[in-house]
Amino acid sequence: MTPIRRAYMNWSGGKDSALSLYKVLQDQQLRVDALLTNVNAAHDRISMHGVRRELLTEQARSIGISLQTIELPEHPAMATYESAMAKSLTQLKSEGYSTAIFGDIFLEDLKNYRQQKLQEEGIDCVFPLWQIDSRTIMEDFLRLGFKAIIVCVNEQYLNKSFCGRYLNQSFVDDLPPGVDLCGENGEYHSFVFDGPIFSYPVAFNIGNIVRKTYPAPQVSDTGGVPHTPVADYGFYFCDLLNQKGHL
Repeated sequence: MTPIRRAYMNWSGGKDSALSLYKVLQDQQLRVDALLTNVNAAHDRISMHGVRRELLTEQARSIGISLQTIELPEHPAMATYESAMAKSLTQLKSEGYSTAIFGDIFLEDLKNYRQQKLQEEGIDCVFPLWQIDSRTIMEDFLRLGFKAIIVCVNEQYLNKSFCGRYLNQSFVDDLPPGVDLCGENGEYHSFVFDGPIFSYPVAFNIGNIVRKTYPAPQVSDTGGVPHTPVADYGFYFCDLLNQKGHL
């Protein structure tokens, strides 16, 4: 009999994480009992997505899986990021975790980077959505009843009007040509607040939409792959405010 492997989900709070977790929870050979999230410790928000920590905590509570965070400065250098990640992986390994789950779809360099770094710690990687067509992923996400809101858009791809919209068929239909339906190139980020992995919807109020400009990143939004330096660019963020109680 094959032993059950203890796994953790690299959790961004967005749709790819949610759909990946849903798929992995059907796997009888894996026991997922931790969500691991990068947090901007300076602002108490999920890195890049900008979602408040209390909403991240409420997500984990509704899902029923414990949350662990990697606390990062606002603009971590590559060495800082890798040091924090290595410390976290060492701890997870010592607790018996042997497998990491990621929501990547088709970014080969990112997948290779993850596999290389985790192999150094003796941890296997699983990619439930790998090379599945973006349209198929989106159709599955919506068909299963997941609900999400767009919390961040990269103005290189999408304008302000897309930020703060609910992730539904209307949103998908309005995406401009050349934009990946799943936002795999960083076009947008989402916050999932309900669906088949949730015991109750995460309650929130929609706050202001703000624009922020960032320098060329030293760490990618999805996990640490260095990018070729580019000019500064802007993002629109929709601030979600925590509600007391359930929807």
